[in-house]
Amino acid sequence: MVEIDEQALAKRAKSGDVEAFTKLVEVYERVIFNLALRMTNDREDARDIAQVVFVKAYEHLGSFDPRYKFFSWLYRIHRGRCRRHEELDPGLLSDGSDPDETARAVIRTEAIETSLMRLSVDYRTVIILRHFLELNQAEMAHILEVPEKTVKSRLHTARQIMAGLLEQRGIGRA
Repeated sequence: MVEIDEQALAKRAKSGDVEAFTKLVEVYERVIFNLALRMTNDREDARDIAQVVFVKAYEHLGSFDPRYKFFSWLYRIHRGRCRRHEELDPGLLSDGSDPDETARAVIRTEAIETSLMRLSVDYRTVIILRHFLELNQAEMAHILEVPEKTVKSRLHTARQIMAGLLEQRGIGRA
């Protein structure tokens, strides 16, 4: 992946540089789509949400504060538009070389997917931000506009609930 100077592109986009905004869309369109898909479990809804996020971002570039990450700002636009989580790709959990391992991965994937959908939106969101987007607690707090201790608490509770739900489905910790 090519490294970009997100802050420079965001500043250029904010000052009206369409090419800079286009580059930011190229960098984040897949992430925003996947995030929407994880929350909605519907590809068409995810495409629509991603489009709306970028249209809204373009319309409101003037409100972007370049001291912060552009993705954080995009996520805030995205937040609240999604309700459910995507089907996880079984390939994420297995390389597919062993049929038994692939079958176990599919079962784990289905258990994770079902369990995530049973979480409240707040708990599902922190799990996705931490474990799928690999954000740290400070980044999550900034994006969610809550204190870090709230993120830590939600993440702890979400993990406990997930563990219980997975245990009910016969999926324990490895």
